[in-house]
Amino acid sequence: MVKYVIGLVFVVSIMGGLIPDTVLKYDILVKNKPIGSLEVSRKTLGTVTTYQSFTSIKTKILTTIAVDYKYDVSFDNDHLQKANVNILVNHKPHAETSTLWKDNQYLIVKNKRESTLKDSIAYTTILLYFKEPKHIDYCYSEQDGTMNTIVPLGNHSYKKINANGKENIYFYKKGVLDHATIDGGVVNFEMRISE
Repeated sequence: MVKYVIGLVFVVSIMGGLIPDTVLKYDILVKNKPIGSLEVSRKTLGTVTTYQSFTSIKTKILTTIAVDYKYDVSFDNDHLQKANVNILVNHKPHAETSTLWKDNQYLIVKNKRESTLKDSIAYTTILLYFKEPKHIDYCYSEQDGTMNTIVPLGNHSYKKINANGKENIYFYKKGVLDHATIDGGVVNFEMRISE
């Protein structure tokens, strides 16, 4: 049995260098009160790395609002291949954005409106969880289908400014996102890595 497992690991490593899954979990807080959670995972097989993120937020402004985000993003050799983002509000479809590398450009479909982008994308918002954006000036927003500006603030912290001018601040420990303050439009919140 042990020989079988060792042989299987050897074959898998030859076929593409399987890297174990990495999962990060975050608490979402408003005024230090939990309103949701976020779980993001990374899986690499050969040259392809797949990221998935699931966020669930439930809060009350005038009425109870439940928001669920789902990201599915794929890179090949650090080059974005595809990204799909689905957002549900109160369990009903609210927004959907897809990005697909095709014919040497990206086809971006946001809420059924198409656009294209010819620049190669190597850094996106989902990477903000796993890879501190050292020497990164821009990142692609899978949710908005736009490029965002990254500004280093020092001491392993960075400001991300989206196309609408909203600013989020990200703080890192050992290259991994530790916590962030997010301008969510209607609600501003904080994310902290779960212990």
